[in-house]
Amino acid sequence: MIRARIMAAAMLFNGNDMLMMKRSPHRTLNPGMWAAVGGHLEPEEIGDPEKAVLREIHEETGLLPEEIADLHLQYILLRLNQQEVRQQFIYTAYTPRRNVSLTDEGELHWIARDQVLHRNIPFIFHTLLAHYFEHGPSEHIWVGTAGYAGDGRPAVHWTELIDPRQL
Repeated sequence: MIRARIMAAAMLFNGNDMLMMKRSPHRTLNPGMWAAVGGHLEPEEIGDPEKAVLREIHEETGLLPEEIADLHLQYILLRLNQQEVRQQFIYTAYTPRRNVSLTDEGELHWIARDQVLHRNIPFIFHTLLAHYFEHGPSEHIWVGTAGYAGDGRPAVHWTELIDPRQL
């Protein structure tokens, strides 16, 4: 049976630094790896991933919605992980506040942009970050689907999400 997991995460920036979490070695998903702040959508948030990401930001950092600027849905990631389809809504935002709360999910650190990709990051998120750092913020949403490159190596295929009625 195929199951679905829907998540929302935020790439939070302060100046040239990005807030990242080194996940606790006791976490189920990606233990000990580096990730963005975020988590699963609650049932009442299924139609509102922005609400979910703001809740997750607050739960994991203590940052309030009014301390978040320019929250923007930038990516939607789709991948199959064994018998589970994972859909992730990835937002970008800025915050003037650097002091964040402690969380039992991992350790929070502000990482210089040029050092972010040197961390132990899950493949699909590493690929997303490399794409974002190359292309920068965008007015449209990118959809990334996990698959394989022509040489058989894992890859993420990027497509601009376009409303065909607007063409």
